[in-house]
Amino acid sequence: MDARRARQHAHLASELDAYAHWFTAPDPSSGGHYLTLTLFADCGNAARVARDQTAEFLRGVGVGEVVDDARLIVSELVGNVVNHVVPERSLTRPGGSRRIDVHFKVWPKWLFIGVADEDSSPPLLPLGDTFWPGLMEELSEAVLPDSGRGLLIVQRLATAVWWSPEDRGGKTVWCRLDLGAGSRGLPSC
Repeated sequence: MDARRARQHAHLASELDAYAHWFTAPDPSSGGHYLTLTLFADCGNAARVARDQTAEFLRGVGVGEVVDDARLIVSELVGNVVNHVVPERSLTRPGGSRRIDVHFKVWPKWLFIGVADEDSSPPLLPLGDTFWPGLMEELSEAVLPDSGRGLLIVQRLATAVWWSPEDRGGKTVWCRLDLGAGSRGLPSC
């Protein structure tokens, strides 16, 4: 029983450490890097540009092991903004484009990815599998849910997924990937 409690304590300590780092901009002297991309949903290639820039940034800061997962996550989150977000009236301008900000915070142990949009409606984060995973191979796509697939993919690839409201209106959907040997986005306990 003591070993289980020790694992739980270690897991909680690592989660709190990651949460504390999410609030701050990385200090380059500590091995951290920060980047924000601003895209516009009305350009026909926003998701492709976001994917390409994600790969360039992550390879450039030395976390190439998560490039494929991060590209897919960014693509799904930016695609959700392009296809589903309706900006709040207070944030729209006549003839203006819908703004998408993609944030990256890289620390030696974590990659935080945030995609901000101009809609304050909370995202509908899936609660879990609709079907037992063993049946997924046998089921056709016709019986899978029509919405939430992208966020389900993000939840599968990331260690944690959450959202936060923005002070000016809108929201940011965040996710965290744990970096290091063998983590590949899996929880540490």
